[in-house]
Amino acid sequence: MSGSNFECVDRPWQNHYGQGTNCELENFEYNNLAEMVAKNSDRWKDRTAYHMILPNGMDKMITFAETEALSNYFAVYLREELKLKVGDRVAIQLPNCLAYPIVVFGCYKAGLAIVNANPLYTAHEMQHQFLDSGAKVLVIIDMFSDKLKQVIPNTKIEKVVLVSVADLFSLHKKILIKSVLKYVRKQIPTCEVHSVPFEETLKTGKRILNENNIDVINYWITVTLDDICALQYTGGTTGISKGAMLTHRNIIANMYQIIEMGKSKITNGQEVLLTVLPLYHIFAFTVNLITFFKVGGISVLIPNPRPLTNIKKAFEKADITWISGVNTLFNGLLNEKWFSENPPIHLKASIAGGAALHKAVSERWLKVTNTSVVEGYGLTETSPVVCFNPINGVVKSDTVGVPVPSTDILLINEEGKSVPIGEEGEIAVKGPQVMLGYWQRPEETSKVLKDGWMLTGDIAVMDQDGYIKIVDRKKDMILVSGFNVYPNEVEDCIAKLPGVGEVAVIGIPNERTSEAVKAFIVKKDSDLSEKQVIEHCKKFITAYKVPKFVEFRIELPKSPIGKILRKNLRAEELSKPHNE
Repeated sequence: MSGSNFECVDRPWQNHYGQGTNCELENFEYNNLAEMVAKNSDRWKDRTAYHMILPNGMDKMITFAETEALSNYFAVYLREELKLKVGDRVAIQLPNCLAYPIVVFGCYKAGLAIVNANPLYTAHEMQHQFLDSGAKVLVIIDMFSDKLKQVIPNTKIEKVVLVSVADLFSLHKKILIKSVLKYVRKQIPTCEVHSVPFEETLKTGKRILNENNIDVINYWITVTLDDICALQYTGGTTGISKGAMLTHRNIIANMYQIIEMGKSKITNGQEVLLTVLPLYHIFAFTVNLITFFKVGGISVLIPNPRPLTNIKKAFEKADITWISGVNTLFNGLLNEKWFSENPPIHLKASIAGGAALHKAVSERWLKVTNTSVVEGYGLTETSPVVCFNPINGVVKSDTVGVPVPSTDILLINEEGKSVPIGEEGEIAVKGPQVMLGYWQRPEETSKVLKDGWMLTGDIAVMDQDGYIKIVDRKKDMILVSGFNVYPNEVEDCIAKLPGVGEVAVIGIPNERTSEAVKAFIVKKDSDLSEKQVIEHCKKFITAYKVPKFVEFRIELPKSPIGKILRKNLRAEELSKPHNE
């Protein structure tokens, strides 16, 4: 592929951003994320930054000023007590809790890079990620510490910091929460490796600061925009999990891009954002943790949103103005009577990402809440936002919007040539949010980064206004007798059927047609039949796209952010004899 194939000569989407949106990012205010945190902690110091709400309604708030002080203590602990150096990596394996932002911001203030890890990882997945990243410290929730004895000896981790969801709560609430988790629910195992409690690290850092009479810490003063701030591991669906090297520039650029696209509905110092998606996931990390900190918003932290009744108290105790989520969250809330009968009255807008937003869901959401849920698109490798529906401009509900400021998109064919408007092609992205590459994997990097462009593996169509409609993942495409079938289209069709709760569509081996379309459905109406599903599909999509097989299930496999995992369903099917 030559560089000439990757020249974007036109940006039709810039005419649709809406009034007041900057088409290009201007000079950054900050040299790194630590500076962003320090300056905005001071700007919003008296305002609540984080409000953690448990399912029983027990809650705790911390201010921007408290976040600043506590993250400073943690930074001092990391540098002075543990003797970490600029560029060292710290693995963080936490749910949404008050410790999470303090740990992340503390790492940045110490000049370190973070390695986000899913708390639900198996021991094998933990070992791979910790060893691959070279992390020296692990900060982990106590609920999953039973895996550490098996994992730690096979990594370079020198110190384990143990966090409780009750950390930073008042003493009597802390005792109550820990007692219930440990003795009633039996969710706190014995940690069999040497560890230090998180609150003890804060006390140590505070003591060192006081003993040395230090007013300001400046470990991060030499950190630049081009230094790595995070190794964000991909899901590993195409093989072994790889660490995307994201820089301070990548995340800060994406922060500004998100603000530009949503600023007509963002009032500095007044927003309240529901944080249901796990902060270790790149979507919530950049949108909820970073962007809303910059604008002085309150993040309402939900440690575990399952079942969805766990979120009910958050809507009762906080005046939610924004929600970020995935299709399954919005669909699930709409199916909760307590939500649909009493939708949040302060809600301004909601952001969907991570998986395709079904049109039926977005239409119902608008009807129930009288607000829009707007879809965006991104990848771990792009920090993550690439496209977003301009809230201040024209929203096209069946698209993922337009490229964000300072971002170019080309749709290319197999030969690397750009395709005409209206034709399908693979999305190639160029912008300041695109990663450096994959950590210690130059061959994998060279496959996706070409002449500064990131090849996404996603197939899309662009209209004349520059709006992007994702057709599907290249690897999820189903080939039926030589015809391309995209699961998103079939799923969207089936989701319009009133009796359908959730749906996933995959291709399964078929000797006559190469592959056949199979739909997996969770019923909302117990009377729903296979015949009804097929007859419904025949009305709206061409014959070769209509599911040949329909299977009803109690639930569908999902990722931690609630994204339905087609790959798990596909793996199950591949283990069976081929369907005729």
